[in-house]
Amino acid sequence: MIWLLKTYIYDPIVGAGSTLLLLFRTFLQLPFLWFKRKETLRQMYVAGLKSLFVVSVVATFTGMILSLQTGLALKDFGQEEQIGNVIVVALTREMAPFMTALILSAAVGSAMAAEIGTMTVSEEIDALEVMSINPVRYLVLPRVVGFSLMTPVLSNYASLLGVLGGALVAKTQLGVDTSTYFNLVMDVLLGDTGLKDIWVGNLKALLFGLTISSISCQQGLTASGGAIGVGVAVRQSVVLSYLFVIIFGYFTTAVFYR
Repeated sequence: MIWLLKTYIYDPIVGAGSTLLLLFRTFLQLPFLWFKRKETLRQMYVAGLKSLFVVSVVATFTGMILSLQTGLALKDFGQEEQIGNVIVVALTREMAPFMTALILSAAVGSAMAAEIGTMTVSEEIDALEVMSINPVRYLVLPRVVGFSLMTPVLSNYASLLGVLGGALVAKTQLGVDTSTYFNLVMDVLLGDTGLKDIWVGNLKALLFGLTISSISCQQGLTASGGAIGVGVAVRQSVVLSYLFVIIFGYFTTAVFYR
């Protein structure tokens, strides 16, 4: 009973508190961001360009799957021409930020936790503190900023590819004219609800980026027990990132789309 309480109640609460504290300490280091600009740009490259291929493939096929499955359902009612509305709303509002966050969590967040965790168990973090170098400023700040800035960029890129993939399926499988498809897409994007969907989607992506990067860094900094501890930290960072992305995604949607 005590083990269950510690594992499923005490440890998650302590972990959430330490992650929030780490994020707060990171915000306090923002005035020193200029001095870490090179490392921040490197982290943006790692999170952005190195993840571009995976995001491209997943986003394109996500748009194609949405277009095919939804289009077949709309075709039963003779409304397959409205597929452009469904695709652009689903991608910009929810699917693009969500799948981008999951990809980055597995591809970049896990590597971030492993890198910092290895430094922790090999006592490199302690060496930085002995040399009066702030580990949060030196390691966490550029990673959190670079990762969080690239998440909305990749989310918008995923939305674009998803819409293009949906157009391909709408033309070849559903017989929807391409001009009709993109006219509906532009009508939605340029309308009041479309602009709201875009900025809410970007807000979600930014929130997901902050969540994943802070959890990954926190798990790395608290790793212990050698190589096994690093593996546990990597696993925990991915699992917790997935959970909180889903939870925060729901509550963000509930707040802005009542």
